[in-house]
Amino acid sequence: MKKSLRKVVVSFVTALTLGSVAAPMLASAQTEVVGDLVPEYKTTYLTDPTTLDYTFSMRDINTNHGTNFIESLYENDRYGNYIPAAAESHEVSEDGLVYTYKIRPGVMWVDNNGNEVAETTAHDFVTGLKHAVDVQSEMLPIVQYSIKGLNDYINGKITDFAEVGVKAVDDYTLEYTLERPEPYFNSKTTYGILYPINQEFLDSVGDDFGSLDPASILYNGPFVLANLTAKSQIEYVKNESYWDLENVFIDSVQYTYNDNSDPEVFYRLYKDGAVSAFGVNPTLPIYEDVQKELGEYITQAQRPGSSFLLQFNLNRIKHEATGKENDKQHEDTHAAVLNKAFRQAIMFGFDKHTYMTQDFGEEFADTDIRNTLVAPDFAMVNGESFGEAVERHLEEINPELYEGINLEDGQDAFYDTEKAAKLIEQAKSELEGVDFPIQLDLPVLESIPRSVNLAKSMKASIEESLGAENVIINPVLLNQDTYLASTFNATVAAEVDYDITNESGWIPDYLDPSTFLDIYLPTNGTFLVPIGFDPLLKEGQEDPYAEAREASGLFEYAELVNAAAAITDDLDARYDAYAKAQAWLTDAAIALPIRAGGSQLRVTNIVPFSGPYAFAGTGAQRFKFLKVQSEPVSKDQWQAAYDDWSANKLDASSISSNASKEDSDESASESAEGEESAESEESEEMKDEAEKTEDSEADKTEETETAEETAE
Repeated sequence: MKKSLRKVVVSFVTALTLGSVAAPMLASAQTEVVGDLVPEYKTTYLTDPTTLDYTFSMRDINTNHGTNFIESLYENDRYGNYIPAAAESHEVSEDGLVYTYKIRPGVMWVDNNGNEVAETTAHDFVTGLKHAVDVQSEMLPIVQYSIKGLNDYINGKITDFAEVGVKAVDDYTLEYTLERPEPYFNSKTTYGILYPINQEFLDSVGDDFGSLDPASILYNGPFVLANLTAKSQIEYVKNESYWDLENVFIDSVQYTYNDNSDPEVFYRLYKDGAVSAFGVNPTLPIYEDVQKELGEYITQAQRPGSSFLLQFNLNRIKHEATGKENDKQHEDTHAAVLNKAFRQAIMFGFDKHTYMTQDFGEEFADTDIRNTLVAPDFAMVNGESFGEAVERHLEEINPELYEGINLEDGQDAFYDTEKAAKLIEQAKSELEGVDFPIQLDLPVLESIPRSVNLAKSMKASIEESLGAENVIINPVLLNQDTYLASTFNATVAAEVDYDITNESGWIPDYLDPSTFLDIYLPTNGTFLVPIGFDPLLKEGQEDPYAEAREASGLFEYAELVNAAAAITDDLDARYDAYAKAQAWLTDAAIALPIRAGGSQLRVTNIVPFSGPYAFAGTGAQRFKFLKVQSEPVSKDQWQAAYDDWSANKLDASSISSNASKEDSDESASESAEGEESAESEESEEMKDEAEKTEDSEADKTEETETAEETAE
């Protein structure tokens, strides 16, 4: 994300030491609070959770909640450091392969009524991972090739889970053995795939574990789910048995369902004290009133690491939500979306600036624009930003198409009607027997005016650039249940019902470029379902979609990703190889990044930078540490808090970088050769990472906007 209003680049290396212990704790002034602290956080939500099984789901609508109920081994502090949580400390072997965690005594499991049930032990983390495998967790690729023997267990090569590299040495000692060193492994511990489950409780509830009943799980985190009523209310209460109660500053969290059909209602809810924050949309008629009354309190969130995409379904199976009239039109669309020139024509014909005015108005329209899946400032590569390295590789792929390309955030790198026109003509010449115009079905949540307006904007720019005689975008208006079933909540390819969607997003899980680029690996990528393919997690598994999967070109992409993953002794070479993979993905135009998804204008009562900060994983979704004040945050308060936070965060970087570099260098020479999945490879620490992530209060306000903010 790029030349935007408030772009501050800092050197940020989180504390992921290969040595032992916790992240360094920094002495810093308390963030200023205006007025009194309020013991509750109130917001609205659009989408009900689909499960409480926190080891299974990777979807934001579920992880937003689970991370508040369950204590992970480590958690993020307000500066992004990884600090002890359920673990008191950890040690890493000299070869970087064995992580040993000391479990904190007194972390109690409670039921949904707050009654203490048992103590959390190392055995619960073993149970949690085994359960995740048993239910075929959506998050398995995060650790499947990392933890020794786990892939073999999933594929049936070993049948005894005791042979997998996770072991409870005793009640308070947990040991993970890795396939090869991963200095960023601690950043994976904040994700649900590595959360604990009490075995006795799991046995007692059986298949009902994680159902949408607050009694279907136990809680050892800062909050307990008190109420979950579909399309009505979600409520947390503070867990009075929580081990670190002094750092939980709110007693309750209240989510109230709102279908977003009235985009101005959030302003009224805020004035009535029904929400703690609301998004400010400059395109609404009410914007003038908001400015007059609350202008000094309108602040802008920082851009996050997440990327939201315009994405093709390369293998559409279901055709119920459609504007087409016959099978021939479906067949022609299928052929077209498998044609690279056609997809590139869409990429160059899509006007992101005009599209983004629907959210930000003309003045702020470019703020959130993103052009690559991996944020261009994610890392430095031989003195270049990651984005600049991708630009270089794009020019190598096609100098005519990409000469002088600028992939920085905050501007549209691709919109070019002349190139779009040439590409659509090329596609037509390559697609023999295909009748034009190609019709692309775009699902739209009909109850949200913003979603409808975004779809109209996309339709207008693409049809104008490419000609309605060549391409027609069909916005298909759907009610919420149908919409969710065919998009976010689709768990297999046969349920995905669209040709193209503007509502897919990805939040990084851990601190390496692979966390972005692995999602499109052709057999086990976690983002395969949205593009029409089921993962093939077991070797030799029959593939009913083999022809389309091969035609997608993703096997060529996998070779680039795996080549990058195999580089474990040279960080610049590793990142440059990942930049080459990103260039391939950009050129393939399977997924077209639109925006970062977090720099919205808002008015908030959340004390700036009081909550946890995390570039990757679910750490920033926790309400622990978060403070809510009685008065709205002014621009001056936000800026002062930001200046203090930035200065201390730089100090944290310096400490972490020095602490980890020796260990990273020492382990690099001992790294094994790479195998066939990027998930199985290790990377070094982030160096010169851009400060583009949102502050904690931005993350808490995303759900008040629309389902578009929900990451797959």
